[in-house]
Amino acid sequence: MLQTKDIAIVILNWNGKALLEQFLPSIIQYSENALIYIADNASDDNSVLFVTEHYPSIKIIQNSENGGYAKGYNDALKHIEAPLLCLLNSDIEVTKNWLQPILTEFNTEQNTAIIQPKILDYKNKTKFEYAGAAGGFIDKYGYPYCRGRIFDSIEEDCGQYNDKADIFWASGACFFIRNSVFKDLDGFDESYFAHMEEIDLCWRAFNKSYNVSYIGTSTVFHVGGATLNNTNPKKTYLNFRNSLFTLFKNVHSNLLLKILIRMLLDGIAALRFLLQFKLAFFLAILKAHYSFYYNLPRLLKHRKKSVKRRGYYHTTSIVWSYFVKKQTKY
Repeated sequence: MLQTKDIAIVILNWNGKALLEQFLPSIIQYSENALIYIADNASDDNSVLFVTEHYPSIKIIQNSENGGYAKGYNDALKHIEAPLLCLLNSDIEVTKNWLQPILTEFNTEQNTAIIQPKILDYKNKTKFEYAGAAGGFIDKYGYPYCRGRIFDSIEEDCGQYNDKADIFWASGACFFIRNSVFKDLDGFDESYFAHMEEIDLCWRAFNKSYNVSYIGTSTVFHVGGATLNNTNPKKTYLNFRNSLFTLFKNVHSNLLLKILIRMLLDGIAALRFLLQFKLAFFLAILKAHYSFYYNLPRLLKHRKKSVKRRGYYHTTSIVWSYFVKKQTKY
């Protein structure tokens, strides 16, 4: 029977001293008996010194470079043997008893490999937060959306997702996974650097018949955008590029047709940015597509060595549903 002491809470840090000062107290207060680690991506802002001086019980893993979310966690988690891993953003406030429903699910559902709690907006606590909300899905062409958030439309939390549900992907902002499964999946794809690497990991878990769950009786609050906010073209570049990577690597059939339709839809998004005089975002999508072409040989190797499963999507096109049919809620 797994207990709180079997959970390793791993907080990836890069020059995040201010966030650690703000959010570590709630994590320590409400995570009794869990192991807490700071995985530091070669920070130079004295954040490691701050943790060492003020929280000596927290273990520090110092990575040799800033490899982003994907490599940062891959490097750090090699040093952790706890059966359950909680990958927690440094801008998360946790709540009382947040770990108990997660433990119950892992103990009662042996095929559940990955879990996400309810993620609300720290700045507006009555609303869901963009990065994960009440659990994620993707459409036929690889566009992600969530219960509680479709594109930029975010729902109020009225208790509508206080449930337990099977989902397709869990948010990397607060991501629980069995250590054995993380190793079985060979961790994150380090080429992603940041953004959507958790969706790729969840898709690979789905292809191996593992289950991903959402537990709405566990709640955390996420600031969001603490590293890259939605107004940063680099985030647009990473999201569009990594989404193409994920679709190409994992989709089960009709790959060429799905990629062509996806790239056409991306082109429409780029044109929309151009008409809005957002040149940097227009160029970010072009750059994302160029990087996709450049990486095709590597992606093809990934694709050839992995199993595939049908049934990954419930919605054919979330783009059509949202922009044409005006569906703004899950």
